[in-house]
Amino acid sequence: MSRVGTRDPERQNDAAPRLPIGTHELLAGDLRPDDVVDLEVRYGNGDAFALLKLLGMVGPFEVVSPWELKTPGGDTLIHAGGYAAVPFGEGHPLLKDFVNAFLGSNRQLAFPQQSASEWRAALSANLVALLASVAPDHASSRVFLTNSGAEAVETAMKMALAYRPKAKRFVNFQRAYHGKTLGALALTPNEGYQAPFRPLRDVVTLPYGDAQAVADVLDDQANEIAAIVVEPVLGEGGVFRPPPGFLAELGRLAGRHGIPVIADEVQTGLGRTGHWFASVADGLVPDIVTLAKPLGGAMVPVGATLARNEIYRALLPGTASKRHSNTFGGGSLASAVAMRSLEILVEQRLDLRARQLGDRGLERMRRTVESYPNLLAEARGAGMLFAFTLKPILGFKVPGVPAEAVEALTSFLALRAMQEAGVHACYSDNGNHVVRLTPPLTIPDELFDQLFA
Repeated sequence: MSRVGTRDPERQNDAAPRLPIGTHELLAGDLRPDDVVDLEVRYGNGDAFALLKLLGMVGPFEVVSPWELKTPGGDTLIHAGGYAAVPFGEGHPLLKDFVNAFLGSNRQLAFPQQSASEWRAALSANLVALLASVAPDHASSRVFLTNSGAEAVETAMKMALAYRPKAKRFVNFQRAYHGKTLGALALTPNEGYQAPFRPLRDVVTLPYGDAQAVADVLDDQANEIAAIVVEPVLGEGGVFRPPPGFLAELGRLAGRHGIPVIADEVQTGLGRTGHWFASVADGLVPDIVTLAKPLGGAMVPVGATLARNEIYRALLPGTASKRHSNTFGGGSLASAVAMRSLEILVEQRLDLRARQLGDRGLERMRRTVESYPNLLAEARGAGMLFAFTLKPILGFKVPGVPAEAVEALTSFLALRAMQEAGVHACYSDNGNHVVRLTPPLTIPDELFDQLFA
């Protein structure tokens, strides 16, 4: 609700407004942890922070090393949180040194919207080269840079709609998570997230891993489907892998009908699952790929949509080449950090390290499940994406309390227990009975073993 101002407009700029907190205070560490939490509760997502405070998990956390955090009480935690967006840990020296060098020497525009940019151009070339190294027919693909995974998914959806202008429907899968902006939200089948914002875009949701269900829908509705959107591993849904051969068959079925496949690799791409692109490793060569989390190196937000040339140009052709744009996407600092992040990933072959440590970690997790059969139901992994499925803390239904709420409480208590044992873990947005571990790909061996101990 708007209100009419009461001050004299000619006198409004006589004195500068007072900002209650200065950067010098933050740099000096003068703000107490309790003050930080109070500000978050008062001015941010207060209910979420109040719950975290109640559970003793609210922080703020101090970075001890790239792989370790310290709580306000002085306890040290191994950093296995970050939702796969922390590929090297917090403030890895290789990336910090590069950013300092960039800030001292860069002469490029910060946001080069109407000019070429060497950092944006080089990042795009490197992303296409990395994809083409495992999927050669993507050598002529193009890149659209964004600020997040959700924006990358929105871009991919618009590309598909432009490529198939008579088709207005998408196919997605149960327990998928593609973001919470309105387009991406339509692809995220979670009633709690979707219900307040309907009507959403037309989507057909199928069981994950069911190739026959895909075949039946395509046989019946192919002309109405703009694209199939799939995660090669369900990340937020709880690290579920599809049955062997499913992704390859999905690609074959879509290709038979000329329908593009969008692989959402925001969480699985760039080494996390032990491969540069999890979809390609499982036999699918997608037409559009979305990336984000590890590109920013835990320093800046970066997203990217890679698409075959003909699909890209369907959205951005000729004089309509500004039909989709992004003010901050492809900014020089973000592109530079993403460039260096890609280099570190490739130079250190962190894809192979994720594969090796992933096997080791999953075996440890399975032994943990065997040791605690009343608490844990299953351990799952895909490279350095790990998940525990939790058993309910109550063996009965509570009248008037949704089962989802009990599952969410179970997860929060599990996160609290892990923190008390020295591990900072991840909540699962689309799997309330799941706790995930996404340690940095560079975590030292001794810390990795300690994490699972």
